[in-house]
This record gives sequence, structure tokens and C-alpha cells, in this order.
Amino acid sequence: TRGPEYSRSFKEIISEAKQLTANGAKEITLIGQNVNAYNFKNKKLSDLIYEIDKLRDLKRIRYTTSHPNDVTEDLIKAHEYCNKLMPLLHLPVQSGSSKILKAMNRKHDLEHYHGIIEKLQMAKKTIKFSSDFIIAYPNESDNDFKATLALMQKIKFINSYSFLFSPRPGTPSSDLKMIDNNIAKKRLLIFQSLADKIKKEYRSKLISTKAKVLFENKLSDGSKYFGRDEYSNSVIVESKRDLVGTIFDVEIKKFNHNTLFGEIKFNNEISKGVAA
Repeated sequence: TRGPEYSRSFKEIISEAKQLTANGAKEITLIGQNVNAYNFKNKKLSDLIYEIDKLRDLKRIRYTTSHPNDVTEDLIKAHEYCNKLMPLLHLPVQSGSSKILKAMNRKHDLEHYHGIIEKLQMAKKTIKFSSDFIIAYPNESDNDFKATLALMQKIKFINSYSFLFSPRPGTPSSDLKMIDNNIAKKRLLIFQSLADKIKKEYRSKLISTKAKVLFENKLSDGSKYFGRDEYSNSVIVESKRDLVGTIFDVEIKKFNHNTLFGEIKFNNEISKGVAA
């Protein structure tokens, strides 16, 4: 339904990145349906990252969305050597069961996925992960579902996006027998409860720590500023100064499900985070 995959010109992307940076952009995200499959005249995603990393005024690089099959050794090395490449990777896995991954035609199994995670963790000690999950795929057994829970527990994804299986007309899976709706919904609730618990535990450990926040905009009330830390967590502080386009260390004071709230210390002046 998406048509054939293609890659934009390497020079075109670099030219656009230079223009964006010249216009004041501090962060660039490389985007593709399967961004790490990028290949233009033997130039790979890692080549793009290294070239964009040279832009002096650029502070941060991200890319999304990735496929486990295309996480190559050169891309892993980019996480090790490019300081501007942020330490969060969205790496959709969909299921913790190799049997279900095979049924989904995902071309990778759980062992392969774990291997990629381990290599990335060795290359970048501070790296963390987010992922996508499809719950109640046809023929998903209780053990398959438990394997997905086990994967979530092991990797401790700081963000996850989970959905019930929904058949697409014309795809092979649309002819498969659906799992009972009550069972499917129960599994999704169990999974999301675990995911929320892990996310809350992660955020609670951020209290009293400092996060480097790139501020994106001023909120409508006029005194609060919104930004994101290196792990793309939303952060809000209150400040009399204009923070847009700046990066500051923010001491995290509290959090809710979606946002961190903190303070910036400007010498003796304190800018406070205020919950919305």
C-alpha cells in the first residue's frame, strides 16, 4: 500500500540540513518508513549521521522509525562515536514471541533482537529504547503473550506503543482466525499496565537528577517553556528568560504520566517547573 521503497539524494538531505541549521534549527530528525534501510549510491544512514554531525551549530540528531533487520554494524558504531546522536532509539519489535514474529513475516526472531539491543548497549552505555507492540495477533497463545511481557520486563522500554491486532484487507493475516475479543482486550490491559509501571519506575528515578533540555517553545500562559531532554521526554519549566532554542541543565522535581517538571538555576536565580 505504500509503494516501493526509495531513498532521497544524499546531497539533497545534507543541503536541507545545512539550510535548517542556518535558519536556527538545533535538532534534526531523519525520518523514514524504515529509515535505517536508507541507501543512496552506497551512502547509508550512518553516512548521513556523520555528515550532519559536522554542522557546528547543530546540537542534536535523531532518526525514526527503524527496523531491527537493518540495524547494521556501521550504524551501531555511529551511536558510539557521534555525540550529537541522541541516546534513545525507537526499535519496533511487535512481539516477544519468535513464533509470532515469524507469522508476522518480520524476518527477525527474538534472539536477533536481543543481540542488537546488547550491541547497542555496549556501544552506548546510556542508550535507552522505545518500541511498538501488536497484542493478540492470530494464534498468539498464552505463552506467546507471556514472552512479550518478559521482553518488556527485560528491556524496560521507557516508552511503548501497543495496539490490538487489526486485520488489513488483502493481507495474509486478514484470513486468519481472530483471538476472542475479551481475551485480546484483557491482554492489552495487562501489557499496558506493565508498560506504565516500568515507565513510572523510570521517571521516578529521574527525580533530583539533571537533564539536558532543548527548549522548543513558550507555552500559552506566557511564563512556562516546553522542551525535550536527550531521551525525548517532555519537560516544562517556568522562567522569566526566553529559553527558546537554548539547552540548559534542568533539575527534575516531579513528573506525571506525560511530562517532567523541573528547575533551572541561573547563578542565584531559580527557574521553577510548574505542573499544568
